[in-house]
Amino acid sequence: MDFVLALHSHLPYVLNHGRWPHGSDWLCEAAIDTYLPLLDTLRRLAADGVPSPLTIGFTPVLANQLASPTFAEELEAYFEQRLKACDEAAGTFAGTADEHLIPVAGYWHDRLQSLRALFRSVNGDLVAAFRALEEAGHIEIIGGAATHGFLPLLGRDESVRLQLLLGRAEHERLFGRAPAGCWLPECAYRARGPWAPLPSAPASDERPGTEEFVAEAGFQYFFTDAHLAAAGTPLSAYDEIPMGAERFDLQGRSRRGAPQVATIEHSPYKAYRLRSRRGGPRGHAAVAALVRDPVASLQVWSRHGGYPGDGTYLEFHKIRWPGGLKLWRVTGNGVDLGEKQAYDPAAARGRAADHAAHFVQLLRRIALTDSQELSEDGEAGDVVVSPFDTELFGHWWFEGTDFLGEVFRRFADTSDVQPTTASSHLRDRPPTATTACGSTTRPSGRGNGCGRWSTRFGKPRPQRCARRKRGPSWPRRRASCSSRKARTGSSSFRPGKSPTTRLGASTCTATTSSGCSRDWPREAIWNRRVHSPKSSACATTCFQTFCRTSRPRWLHHARGKRGKRDEEGRARGGRVPRSRPATSVVPADI
Repeated sequence: MDFVLALHSHLPYVLNHGRWPHGSDWLCEAAIDTYLPLLDTLRRLAADGVPSPLTIGFTPVLANQLASPTFAEELEAYFEQRLKACDEAAGTFAGTADEHLIPVAGYWHDRLQSLRALFRSVNGDLVAAFRALEEAGHIEIIGGAATHGFLPLLGRDESVRLQLLLGRAEHERLFGRAPAGCWLPECAYRARGPWAPLPSAPASDERPGTEEFVAEAGFQYFFTDAHLAAAGTPLSAYDEIPMGAERFDLQGRSRRGAPQVATIEHSPYKAYRLRSRRGGPRGHAAVAALVRDPVASLQVWSRHGGYPGDGTYLEFHKIRWPGGLKLWRVTGNGVDLGEKQAYDPAAARGRAADHAAHFVQLLRRIALTDSQELSEDGEAGDVVVSPFDTELFGHWWFEGTDFLGEVFRRFADTSDVQPTTASSHLRDRPPTATTACGSTTRPSGRGNGCGRWSTRFGKPRPQRCARRKRGPSWPRRRASCSSRKARTGSSSFRPGKSPTTRLGASTCTATTSSGCSRDWPREAIWNRRVHSPKSSACATTCFQTFCRTSRPRWLHHARGKRGKRDEEGRARGGRVPRSRPATSVVPADI
């Protein structure tokens, strides 16, 4: 059986947005915690002759930032600040009750020096470094939507097409080759069916399914969540489903209003060719879907029983002020932050090796037992797919990159499961099953598989929106929304209320996942009604111009005040991300 490990890398455009809390420090923190350690791990594996066929994606927004000279300058400054924090911490701890933390500060100093040397050895160009690994055949790099726009809720078909076409073009420009795979933003999928969005967007009797847009853009495959394959019916667009890391944990959960899974129609351990039932392509389906395996994914990410909650690992939430150093370990489930014990890097690396061995054995068990039980035709499955956000490894779970390196090394101990890239698996084991994606049955656009976004967009009443006419009150509502936004900086949209803004009609993307969407040239790209090669070229030019010149509209203070705010923020310890899986109990059999 094959094992496909897929990582998805994305950050909104933060360069030239100041430093702290939502400026370049955000990007630099991800580079030091994740991108550089991952690059170091992959290069070490290649040097040792250990195969590491990782499938990794970089969104065009992130890749353009990593390739920018501005990022190199900002990261050098970030290194200097962190190294000074290490020196200051060691001096402060001497002769105090925290003297036992001095070795941990020394560990951070050595680690930062090593990462800075690695960054300088690749001339400050992480994109070129990962590109070299792909050219050498060690990894596969996949593409994605241009600004990581949430495709099922974009108001116009042109927006979806240009997101994918421009994302593919930017990937080819930056990495030197066209990507075979596509990471759908938030793994969100919508089947072909009626489309009746907000009143300002055009409705259609049949909107193409996501797989049709993906095929039209030239991609060969994408990843999808397990419930879409296991249930055979997409989840409602407006029903609540579990948020966060457990959104693909369907066992033992009952969700009001969501379709219940009675039987498993498909196995998650196979790739499928996709085509639509009505109105879509009838010939050979060009796009394949690789399905996330819930078992392996939960073991790595679940807060209830996954690896990151082990007491030996670095505590994410406790940060020393000033300086922003993390010097403590998780210690145990439910341990108060004030009771956290000092971090032991050697013990944590050993624990990561143990977990890597356990994970490979888990994959072996899936290959020999679980895949056989879930196969509808009685044949064993041929692939286990584990897609994650790249930032899980190193940022949220500090030892995650060490874990990945050990996982690839442990595959030498078994012949039942072997790692491969997504494209290699599809080439060596072409999908034999073709799944017809059903059309939605209600005129409300339900069935998008994007219910987890209902808390961000509120819960608009889709049936009412589909029938509502603009009428005399529409100009007044629109004018009221515009004037209120001019006064307060926000529209009249509130959770639980029907939106009155023109979602998707005049903005770059209809999603909050891309912080740069509001700064895109509106008329030049997304408001075009007819797609043509000329408009695609214009979109590419606008994207490149945006990446060089983007500056947020809310940044009204002077450069000097911004710099002072950045330094004050860094002195307070830097940006503290909003969420992370809570500490958890690791399975007792490890």
